[in-house]
Amino acid sequence: MDPLSDILSLIRPDNYLSAGFDIAAPWAIQFPDQGQNIKTAAVVKGECWLAVDGVADPVHLKTGDCVLLPHGKAFLMGSSLDAPPMEAGKTFKPTGFGQIRTLNGGGDCVVASSRFGLKGPQADLLLKMLPPLVVIRDRAESTELRYCIERTMAEMRKNDPGSKLILQHLAHMMLIQALRMYLNEDSKGVGWFFALADPQISTAISAIHAAPARNWTVERLAQTAAMSRSAFAARFKDKVGQSPMTYLTHWRMLLAGEKLLNSREPISQISLSLGYESESAFSTAFKRVMGSAPRGYSKSMESIPHSSPVPS
Repeated sequence: MDPLSDILSLIRPDNYLSAGFDIAAPWAIQFPDQGQNIKTAAVVKGECWLAVDGVADPVHLKTGDCVLLPHGKAFLMGSSLDAPPMEAGKTFKPTGFGQIRTLNGGGDCVVASSRFGLKGPQADLLLKMLPPLVVIRDRAESTELRYCIERTMAEMRKNDPGSKLILQHLAHMMLIQALRMYLNEDSKGVGWFFALADPQISTAISAIHAAPARNWTVERLAQTAAMSRSAFAARFKDKVGQSPMTYLTHWRMLLAGEKLLNSREPISQISLSLGYESESAFSTAFKRVMGSAPRGYSKSMESIPHSSPVPS
């Protein structure tokens, strides 16, 4: 798989709500803090305002625009930010998965949304890269995202057998398309996510992910990226925010943490599968990166489920 797919598989975003509403002006809905979730929303018809806690300026959304709320911040959505807000918990309580709620008679604005819970303790691996609000504007190159939105609304309206599963797949497609578009738009960010936009550094990251147990050196990774050693090391640090060897070690430890939590592989086997011939060397590296010895990692995650250090 590619690095983004690898990391999404590691944190396992689970779509547990896809729904929509059709509303007439004037209106405003106050949504509470979403917790450790990613929320996506798309304006299918009409326009509205969105104000997110902690984000200085409200944004005006039009038909085709999509937003990501990666940090679960509370937010207000409405035809006007001055309209008396309804509470989302009371307004949408009767609405089930895949249903569209009509409010005030409907007709002015239609919004489709999905919510993802992040199961893995490595959730910050993605969330750390993203701001509290990402706005994806409708434009010519957003054809794939528009397709997902339109298919989502069609499934909600029909509610045919199997719709829930289709909606879950469409929600994942919307999330990935929005992340792709944000990656293409933001060339100034620092971290593994933004580094994927650099073809040569992305090639090196993909090589690490494809063969984490290989005896990688900066020289070998530079050759993979078709760069000189010094130029590669400098650009990797500039784009990713850490050295190639530090990224390699952190990625190995994240994979190890996943195995410790979700498999019965012995530590000796895990260490070998990630390129460590010595279990003691692996344990030392794991404790340094993850903050816990391998044997105590599962228990530590029960009390601190999202504390894993991650590549910047």
